[in-house]
Amino acid sequence: MSSDEPAPQIVWLRRDLRLADQPALYAAGQAGPVIPVYVLDDERPGNRAFGGAHRWWLHHSLDSLGTAFAAAGSKLVLRRGDAVQVLVGIAQETGATAIHAIRHYEPWWRDAEEELAEALHDIGAGAEEPVCRFCLHDGNYLLPPGTAQTGSGNPYKIYTPFSKAVLDQFPPRDALPQPGSIGAPEKWPESDALADWKLLPTKPDWAQDMAGFWQIGEAAAHDRLKCFEDDVARYDDRRNLPSEDGSSRLSPHLHWGEISPVQVWHELKGRRGNGWATFEKELLWRDFAQNLIYQFPSYSEESYRDSFDRSLWRNPNRGHMIEAELEAWKRGQTGYPIVDAGMRQLWALGWMHNRVRMITASFLIKHLLIDWRHGERWFWDTLVDGDYASNGCNWQWVAGTGVDSNMFPRIMAPLSQSEKFDAGNYIREWVPELAGLPDDQIHDPDDEHRPDEYPAKLIGHREARERALQAYREMKED
Repeated sequence: MSSDEPAPQIVWLRRDLRLADQPALYAAGQAGPVIPVYVLDDERPGNRAFGGAHRWWLHHSLDSLGTAFAAAGSKLVLRRGDAVQVLVGIAQETGATAIHAIRHYEPWWRDAEEELAEALHDIGAGAEEPVCRFCLHDGNYLLPPGTAQTGSGNPYKIYTPFSKAVLDQFPPRDALPQPGSIGAPEKWPESDALADWKLLPTKPDWAQDMAGFWQIGEAAAHDRLKCFEDDVARYDDRRNLPSEDGSSRLSPHLHWGEISPVQVWHELKGRRGNGWATFEKELLWRDFAQNLIYQFPSYSEESYRDSFDRSLWRNPNRGHMIEAELEAWKRGQTGYPIVDAGMRQLWALGWMHNRVRMITASFLIKHLLIDWRHGERWFWDTLVDGDYASNGCNWQWVAGTGVDSNMFPRIMAPLSQSEKFDAGNYIREWVPELAGLPDDQIHDPDDEHRPDEYPAKLIGHREARERALQAYREMKED
């Protein structure tokens, strides 16, 4: 590289797998040739290893992203190992003068960002200017976590005042354009082959239904958004109906950063009706979850109200029967059709309808009295959109253990929920042994109509409700 040519700029990619509205990529491209790098860091202390559904999605998203970079005259460099060591090594090898990244808020990534900043500082110790700068950018949320603050200057802990404060600062920033071309370095560092990472299941290949259901990558994310534009006006009416395709299905694309919430907001803003207002609140809830882990990094691991942990839960490690009930819940064999349909959909597609997520979570926590963290980890392992912040926030909301959460004594009735939200056809699709039942039996088949191959209820609803309330009363007395 001649002295008058700009030095390479590294872009460290994580959950921001896109070219458009990618602030780190945009800033790097303005400064010089770009080296995009994704590091599969499975060994970082405190890191939550990807679940199987995560890894399946990641493979296809990286494959799509690599194709997009190639079309722009660039290349995606893949490495496996400690992210800090890998990035420092590439910077030294290539003479890069900056590493750009979008700021992340999972505790292990915050630690890695601090380590990387320190490592780059140590390399340049004694120099008049940093040898390689670390440049963090905001770009994965409508507003950076911590931006909306109370009158006392603290981040919000309650959703409603948080959402009002965010709306007072709207509109969000404008989306950045996709670069038409990306400058390439004179020499590329070596890259792993994606196939060598073995992210895809083979023996057995349990992802066949997922492959038929999802389209993955930045272009697919925008295609999905275009489809949702036609439905957003009816979103408020249809989002709670499992038997209808009323969800946006944007959650995995947002989780992996194949599209940004800013892009979604600007594309959908101004749509008439309650649908857009309701969907906007859900985008805000996603930001709210990040604000919680910004304040409480262990929020997806530890109950905010730890009094619940002392006596309320029937933890699986206390007995084989409880372990068997947890396994029945995971496999969709609880005897509650709406719960079983949701859990089977989760296993097949790596995704579950939002209303049914609440029903299945409530069932585990309140009908079975099993610690919410067992459910949170199962969702993490099986969801393609399993998000550290949102997953923990949602589970603590249902459990009543969170900083802003539902009251534990408000126990969701799965049978009446199934009927109220007209889940009959949803059950028929995912619990085929019940497909032939009439409408008056599909939600709660009696002994005469229940097929032999479908299990009896693990526990009756009334019995479960009384047990949960009694356990709660005893916990309050401790």
